[in-house]
Amino acid sequence: MVGRPPDDGIPAGQVTSPQVVPPPSTGWYGSGVPTADQPGPGADDGRNRADDAWDAEERHETPTERLDRNWTELLQELRVVQTGVQLLTGFLLTLPFQNRFSQLSSGKQDIYLVTVLAAVVSTCFLIAPVALHRTLFRRHARRITVEAAHWLAVAGLVLFAAATVGVVLLIFQVVRSVPAGITAALCVLVLLMLLWLALPLYLRHRQDR
Repeated sequence: MVGRPPDDGIPAGQVTSPQVVPPPSTGWYGSGVPTADQPGPGADDGRNRADDAWDAEERHETPTERLDRNWTELLQELRVVQTGVQLLTGFLLTLPFQNRFSQLSSGKQDIYLVTVLAAVVSTCFLIAPVALHRTLFRRHARRITVEAAHWLAVAGLVLFAAATVGVVLLIFQVVRSVPAGITAALCVLVLLMLLWLALPLYLRHRQDR
């Protein structure tokens, strides 16, 4: 006597296709790269989770809305600093065509070249977020775009500070003397470190307490 097959609720003679379970979402078209709304393992630390909770409670924002706001704020900051970099770079690029430029010593010309290089590279770093956004457009990569643009902006600011110090050093050496140029450059360097580094770090430490 042949045993009766188990009753699985499927009528006799009906053919069923196997159930396909979709794989978990992995971000960029299955590439394994986390998306803005689905960060990968370890991408969110305790501080990010605390920030997300604060934004959800105080601003009523989702994580994606928060990233959009961060990107907009970053673009506004880049517009401000790009204006200063463009003015400085334009001023530096006109100096070799002045009559007195050929009279500068080789040391002063070296300072000029290093300063121009810092200004041009700073411009490249500060414009890079635009190219980054164009490349990752509609790739659901807002989180990585914001993070990368943040570090590009920081590098651009550092190079802009170096170019500013170089300009002060060169101008004071030409107009006054080498000691005057070194003194003025050191004063500007200290001022920039106080305003751009020490003050923000102090305020962040005070806010975290």
